[in-house]
Amino acid sequence: MEILVASAIGILTAGGLYLVLRLRTFPVIMGISLLTYAVNVFLFASGRLTVGAPPILSDATTYTDPLPQALVLTAIVISFGMTAVVVMIALGAYLGGDDDHVDDPTPEDAA
Repeated sequence: MEILVASAIGILTAGGLYLVLRLRTFPVIMGISLLTYAVNVFLFASGRLTVGAPPILSDATTYTDPLPQALVLTAIVISFGMTAVVVMIALGAYLGGDDDHVDDPTPEDAA
């Protein structure tokens, strides 16, 4: 189970980094989203990967830590809001410049 989760985190991170390094805005936004998902899975896995264990500290012998679960829920809400903000900024930049390249050359570079 741990190797599967670790592999998923690695694949999400690799895919996210690849997309962030693209020169268009939509792949960059998708790459940031993939990196966010990788961090969320990492945080969730840090609370112990057990199946069927209660998420509370009681007299049970096995339990899961509820703090990473709360952190992941909060991170999901924040990442959804930030993705909406970044999409709106990218849409405004595209409509204002008729180009969606991330690294447009400056006027000094064009000369």
